[in-house]
Amino acid sequence: MYIGSKPADKVLTASDITDGIVSTAKIADTAITNAKLNADIISADTALGAAPADTDELLVSDAGVLKRMDYSYIKAANTPNFWIYKSANQSIATATATAIAFDTAVIDTATGLGSNKWTVPSGQGGTYFLSFKYIWSGTWDARIIAYLKKNGSSIFGMQADKERVDGGVHVNGIVALSAADYLEGFVYQDSGSSRDIVGGSLWNALSGFKLI
Repeated sequence: MYIGSKPADKVLTASDITDGIVSTAKIADTAITNAKLNADIISADTALGAAPADTDELLVSDAGVLKRMDYSYIKAANTPNFWIYKSANQSIATATATAIAFDTAVIDTATGLGSNKWTVPSGQGGTYFLSFKYIWSGTWDARIIAYLKKNGSSIFGMQADKERVDGGVHVNGIVALSAADYLEGFVYQDSGSSRDIVGGSLWNALSGFKLI
């Protein structure tokens, strides 16, 4: 019951609500939706339709403190990886272990090729899978051996049968490598005269990758 006229209805404005007057108890659990949140908030509203980029961020709990982290810190990849070869034919002297003069890379993610060998880059030590192959053209009546060497010492080797026509040798294995270790491929043959290995990535190659 009013004495006199009824007061006019009051429409609240933003200035009528002082800081801190609305408590969390007054906000219903379903009252705030993604549409009411700023576009830069991290949420699961949008699906990622491709593999994460290195700078894509994930949320992690660091001893109870929520932090964001670039995907590059946790992604797994068999890198460095490389595939190098001698681009032209190379003569292999008889009864001499000859280093293949690798000069071209099909793949070399860490730019390790140099001075006819592949060198482990700084910070890339670890366990590697390695492979070395070479193929010859014509009949080689000789003992033919392929060596894969680390820092000048043989780590893998394979001998081919004598009197083979258009043959080849392929050796591979797993080895621990440290930064600055270098890898070379050697060929030995004792036919009595010089022989050529065939140039090109299909015919001779040293390849490998760091295991995850």
